[in-house]
This record gives sequence, C-alpha cells and structure tokens, in this order.
Amino acid sequence: MPIYKNYIGGKWVNSKTGKTFPSINPANEKVIGRFQLSDSRDVDAAVRAAEKAFKQWSETPPPARGKILLNIANILRKEKQRLGKLVTTEMGKVLKEGLGDAQEAIDIFEYMAGEGRRLFGRTTTSELKNKSCFSIRIPVGIVGVITPWNFPIAIPAWKMSAALITGNTIVSKPSSDTPLCAVELVKIMEEAGVPKGVVNLVTGSADNVGTPIVKHRKIDCISFTGSRSTGEFIAKEAGLKKVGLELGGKNAIIVMDDADIDLAVEGILWGAFGTTGQRCTACSRVIVHRKIKKVLERKLLSRVRKLRLGDGLSKKTDVGPLINKAALEKSRKYAALGKREGKLLCGGSAVPGKGFFFQPTIFTNVKPRSKIAQEEIFGPILSITPVKNFDEAIKVANSVEYGLSSSIYTNNIANAFKAMQKIEAGITYINSSTIGAEAHLPFGGVKGSGHTREAGWTGIEEFSHEKVIYVDYSGKLQKAQGID
Repeated sequence: MPIYKNYIGGKWVNSKTGKTFPSINPANEKVIGRFQLSDSRDVDAAVRAAEKAFKQWSETPPPARGKILLNIANILRKEKQRLGKLVTTEMGKVLKEGLGDAQEAIDIFEYMAGEGRRLFGRTTTSELKNKSCFSIRIPVGIVGVITPWNFPIAIPAWKMSAALITGNTIVSKPSSDTPLCAVELVKIMEEAGVPKGVVNLVTGSADNVGTPIVKHRKIDCISFTGSRSTGEFIAKEAGLKKVGLELGGKNAIIVMDDADIDLAVEGILWGAFGTTGQRCTACSRVIVHRKIKKVLERKLLSRVRKLRLGDGLSKKTDVGPLINKAALEKSRKYAALGKREGKLLCGGSAVPGKGFFFQPTIFTNVKPRSKIAQEEIFGPILSITPVKNFDEAIKVANSVEYGLSSSIYTNNIANAFKAMQKIEAGITYINSSTIGAEAHLPFGGVKGSGHTREAGWTGIEEFSHEKVIYVDYSGKLQKAQGID
C-alpha cells in the first residue's frame, strides 16, 4: 500500500503525528493509498516555509513567474490521460469528465501564465497640477487554499495559478476524499520549476488542518470552495484575512413553452446527472411552463431510464458513483423526503453492492418551498416545478438562498434578455445547461453561494491588492480637496 507524504519547503515529509488515513475508490471501495493525517504542527511548518519563500517569489518578475506556469500547463497536457484516469479512480466521475477536469487545469495555468504580462493597474488624472496618480498590483502574502473533492485537479489549479502569478506563496489543504490528485498536481508543479517553499501541501482533516489554516495569524488570505456551513465558519474565524468563498448552489433550468424541448432535455440530463449531480453548478431544479410539462417529462424520462451506472473507467458507464458513504446516505435521505414532497417519476434508491451508487432520480410537482427544492443535495436528484408564465418562473428561480448558476431555454429574445437581468445568480446560460464555465471568464455566485470571483481577470483581483501610488513632481507641498 503506497504511503504519500506532505510537501513542505520543497521536501516530501511525514506528518508530525506519524498517522495516516486512506483514500478510497468510490466505485469499488478499494483503498488506493494512505496519506498523512496531519495537525497544526504541520501547518506551522508549511507556513514557515511559505514565509521564507515569499520575498524571492514576490520579487520575481511576473513574466518569469508566467514561464513557470506555462511549464506546468505543458506538463499537465502531456500527463492529461494519466491524470484523467486518476480523477476517475479517486473521485468517481466518468472518464470523459475526468479528462475534462485535467483540461480545466491546463486551460487555467495557460491563461494565468499570460497574465504575467498583464497585471494591469490603472492610471487616472489628479485634481492637482504636476501630480500623477496610478495603481499597481501587489501580492496578498501567504494564501491558504482549501479545496473540495469534486474537481480535485481543476479547482486547486484555478486557485493556485492565480495566487502564484500574482506573487503569493501557498499552503494548500485538499479534500481528504481526493488527496492523491492533489499530490500529483504538486509533483507536476515541482517538476515545472516552482521554487522550494512557494507551494506547500498538507493533508488531513478539516478540524486538524483546515481550521489551523483558517485561524493562522501569518496566513493573509483564505480561498475556499465547499459547503455553505463551512464557509460561514471561515467567515467568522478567519479574522482580518482576505477571504474568498465559493459555496455551492441550488441551480435552476427554466424551460419556457417556446423552447426547443429536445435541446432542453439534453441540457437537463447533463446538468442534473453529469458528475452524478456533484457539481456546485449542477441543475437540481427544472422550472417548466405548464403547457409543455408532460412532453418534457416524457422525453426526459425516456433518456434517464437509459443511463447506465458503473465504474467511470468503463466506456459503457454514463453515471459514476457518489463520492462516499455519507453522500450516499444524504441522497437516500432526500429521496425519502422527496416521496412526501412530490411525485416520484424514476429512481429514488441506492444500488446494492460495492460502490456508492444511487439511481438518477426525478420528482415532479414539487412546490418551490419544499426542502428538496431549497436545500443543496449534491447528488443525482432532480425536482420539477410547473409554472404558468415567465414572471412566475423567475420568482421560483430566485426563491432559494443560493445564487450560483442558472439557465433558461427560450426562443423569445425579450425573455432571454429579461432573464439575464432578473435571475439572481453569478452565471446565467441561455439555451444551454447550468454547467460549462470557461477558464478565461469569472466564476462565482451571489447570495448564499458566496462572493468570490475565480478564474478570468477577476482571479487576479482575488489574490492581489490594488495599491494606489501618488507622484507629486511640483516641488512643493500640495494639499488635495481644495485645502490651501
């Protein structure tokens, strides 16, 4: 059984605890490796290493940092097939999605490498003569990166690429469900030439590693993707750090009576059951016009009943397992609740045997305030709610506490543009599903989905400060605001 180590100060080292924990393939429940069960002492060591490396890395010209990020992208491209299979093995998503996970990492490192030549500030005029005003980008400092299991290579890549190009050093804690993916990503970063101490990896539990990172006085920034409850904890405990929180969603696809129904069915299938519903942008609600509800359900059911569950490495598999037993039990609980809150159209049960498999499940006639229509399930469970018109559809879409992604299928251009304005979400798709974010655009939500904006140009803003510079070349003391 392979035993993997923490990466601190450019060395692979054992935890101070001397203890390890397993990572399990969710398709067959086999252990694929053991990892360091670290504690606050290991976090302290990682912070010291990051602190030591910060001066040299932050003073490295951004284009030179960009060359290293481009090296990472090129190695990731060479290793894409291996990494995609690893994602599928450790996390469970089907292979084409595992490869997509690796491709996202390639895309974001490539994009952020270019940002090394575009760390733009702003220049503006002064209210005084012979005075210049502009801003520059400076790194935040040491960044604590805490990432989930559902995109075990892509999400760490989103965060670390932006943090690195802006000159920060990193202490990273991956999910304990997918630590091997994190180890392999850091190995690639090491191979690409990231200096010692710039990136540090500490595996372990939320209580013994995550909380010490959040509370550490020498960590200047926290970037977290995960549950809303954990995000609320971080917001309360992080102190005066810069904090970025991406906290999931309860995303809706609206299907109007003038929509292309077959196209909408394709989008619903992908949004609801891709990644077994384990995406923060997954579609867990369909809001459909009453006029087309029956035909939509008929076509959707016909497709869902053909979906094949199994190991994601098999070419025959359409839907892989849930991540672990707790996720399986959570889906089971919400399915039981759904049988009381709506009408079961298909699925509703766990699959007996090895692996954490749950049937793709659809409930219809679900009221907007029902728990299965309000709470994030993070599993293959979809609720259908009928509405009488566009205004009601928007009201139902906005009736949840989350606001990450959204979608509307319509051929009415006026309703499409109204939806862009009226839906309370960080992302809105027109005639496409709720998933499919691209690396060069901002990603994030509103309301209970958090406030961070990762990827794209706003990724730079998440991991840097904008420092304002005033240069007075008048040769005398000039006082602003009209003070003589």
